[in-house]
Amino acid sequence: MATTTDPTGADDVEQTLAAMTSTLIPLVDADWTVAAGGLDWSCWQTAAHVAHDLHAYACQVTAGPREAYLPLDLVVRPGAPPAQLLRAVQTSASLLTLALRSAGPDVRAWHFGLTDAGGFATMGVNEVVVHTWDIARGLGVDFEPPNHLAQKVLARLWAGAPQGPAGRVLLWCNGRVALPDHPREGAWVTPSPAPPRGQDQDW
Repeated sequence: MATTTDPTGADDVEQTLAAMTSTLIPLVDADWTVAAGGLDWSCWQTAAHVAHDLHAYACQVTAGPREAYLPLDLVVRPGAPPAQLLRAVQTSASLLTLALRSAGPDVRAWHFGLTDAGGFATMGVNEVVVHTWDIARGLGVDFEPPNHLAQKVLARLWAGAPQGPAGRVLLWCNGRVALPDHPREGAWVTPSPAPPRGQDQDW
């Protein structure tokens, strides 16, 4: 049977969410007020940030604004338990996948320049896997970005990244780890995206 590809990236977002939830759902009874890895945010705040960003990407893809982000923000109610917080992340991810799958090939929306639906999917994957790594560190468990998903993010956003295991290289690009001959940056590396693939697509 011939395989099909998903140019929107919706399948990648779903796979990334599955990696996040399989890692974090068993930890919902832990103390999520602790710091998420080396971040100033707690694990709870970091997960709420992921829900916010996925929701924002879904809104951008749906509405297609070309000058800025829409003037709205997702707010997770303070005190929501981790299990419900992860439901919020899952819901935002589902909204993004629905938006991606309904987007036509000519859809463009603003994110510090214009991009297509696949660009928002790539950013969503990056947000989820990197912040899952942060939260997992804070809660004392191991998590590595899945290599096949990390490879896609690197190809789109960091085409000139150093060589190495894709998951570790992605963490380096986001300022999380050091690589051989490449000290930890302490902040994310400015993307060096692949060449634009569509009209009005800046990155």
